[in-house]
Amino acid sequence: MDRRAQLSHLDAETRQALARRIRSQLLEPDAPATEHDVAIVGGGVAALTLALEILGQRPGTRVQIIEPIAYPVPEVTHTVGESTVEVSAHYLRDRLGLADHLSTSHIRKMGLRMFFSHNGNTDISQRMELGGSTFVPLVTYQIDRGRLENELHRRCISKGVDIGCGRVRSVQFGAGNEPHRIAFQSGETFSETTARWVVDASGRNRVLPRQLDLKHSNEHHCNAVWLRVATEIDVNRWSEDPAFHNRLVEGDRAMSTNHLMGEGYWVWLIRLASGATSVGIVADPAFHAFDDFNTLPKAMAWLREHEPQCAAVLAANDELIRDFRVMKKYSHGVTKIFDAPDRWCLTGDAGVFLDPLYSSGLDLVAIGNGLITDMITRELDGQDVVARAGISDSLFRSLTDMWLAIYQDQYPLMGTPNVMSAKVVWDIAFYWGFVGLLYMNDRFVRVADDPDFVPQLEGLIALSNRVQRFFREWADVERSTSSVPFLDLYAPLNFMVSLHEAMVEPAPNFAERFDTNARLLHQLAGQLVETVLAEKSSMFGDDDVMRQVQAWQRDSLLRELRAIYRREQPTNPVSDGWIVTAAPALQSS
Repeated sequence: MDRRAQLSHLDAETRQALARRIRSQLLEPDAPATEHDVAIVGGGVAALTLALEILGQRPGTRVQIIEPIAYPVPEVTHTVGESTVEVSAHYLRDRLGLADHLSTSHIRKMGLRMFFSHNGNTDISQRMELGGSTFVPLVTYQIDRGRLENELHRRCISKGVDIGCGRVRSVQFGAGNEPHRIAFQSGETFSETTARWVVDASGRNRVLPRQLDLKHSNEHHCNAVWLRVATEIDVNRWSEDPAFHNRLVEGDRAMSTNHLMGEGYWVWLIRLASGATSVGIVADPAFHAFDDFNTLPKAMAWLREHEPQCAAVLAANDELIRDFRVMKKYSHGVTKIFDAPDRWCLTGDAGVFLDPLYSSGLDLVAIGNGLITDMITRELDGQDVVARAGISDSLFRSLTDMWLAIYQDQYPLMGTPNVMSAKVVWDIAFYWGFVGLLYMNDRFVRVADDPDFVPQLEGLIALSNRVQRFFREWADVERSTSSVPFLDLYAPLNFMVSLHEAMVEPAPNFAERFDTNARLLHQLAGQLVETVLAEKSSMFGDDDVMRQVQAWQRDSLLRELRAIYRREQPTNPVSDGWIVTAAPALQSS
């Protein structure tokens, strides 16, 4: 059979991969040979998903993963990142094709749910509850990380990913067009491989940030501990109150990521398909010293003091507690995350980790991996991506700086239900209307093609940062406690339904949809300021409150937001039950 006949028998995907490789060689005839196009350091979810995404975008790319542990891992591996939200769920389900695995091997999540502190936290039915009474249209999941990573690993093998087992000891970067050399060790055996690109997905080992002095600390100093208990913990069983059970129209609280909230802390409860429950304590050291809960006995004592109902359930299942882990000062960043001239990138915890509150870790993997895949596949096909990488690096770090402001200095608000409940609704609305909309419409990777869009992004980032500061200012002068038993954060709020549904399918006219969302978010911010300002303006006997009211009135951006709200509300009204103040008209149950 001649060569032309051989080519005609290849399937379309193989012919496409062959064409890419030939084109790349023609464009760079002097490029030194390498064993791999891409070497990925680390074998967790960030590494495995990146390998699959690159191969999905550019079949035939020679990808190697150098992983420190052997697969399969235990299915009930206890890793932070068990809860997905809309972006990460879409990434796993739709972009990587894991729909069947997710629907059959994991649990459909019923959003987040918060219970704010009340009267010693001895009766969950008496705590203010924030959560949905129904499922939202876009499906999200509670993930057994071991199950997921074993499935991803199996798919990588089937796609031809070269798996090297060992711990990377050094990366020698090739000068100019020379290949990178990666040395790794497994037991007493040392190995070396070469690659054109190297991506660090080594998690908290942070191989490249240590080697290249990229580590960047921030002022978010919270700490976490977590454990797994080998039984299902169901908060529904913590109360017999009929009113408590009648709040939900469908679904089950046990399917939510449940948060037990208090001043400077939160406790998570996540039910897993394996039959276990993940339990974690996250706290600001300004309120709760890490030494007070950084061992299992101390954590149990801490829970008995702050969350006695939870502590009692764990004590009743003491023999089933597994995997106690600690993480001090978990939040970190980097000074650079993508570098095209030197052909390296960071993904996952190797680059940026912010906070577990809204489960943003896998979202950052989804967004970052998309930018990395776009950059690497273009470069391997002969494009100059230096400028593109610079834009993507700036975009990603601006996004994570904005995201960090949602968490940093905000833990004190967790003890103020009026403020924190409004913040959670705003944070989710902003996430759906901004981050979610951009991701579902594949706009992060297209920012480099549309620089005129950057000022619009910057405008919404500035809005987010100012609203986060407003929440802190409000908390400082909040004197009332909530009398609202249940705040439904989805079905009764028309703007939440609108923003969520706008994410479900790519917008036929993205620019128009983005403008609509931006106007709505500005209107909501104005509603927040106007409502709180009106309530606090009557507190004439409190000098601190009056000083803050006057500062808000002088703030030009807040004045603009209030004007937008007053202008839009008569013709495009938004629901007002999400802002809980002392004014009875604004309370809902």
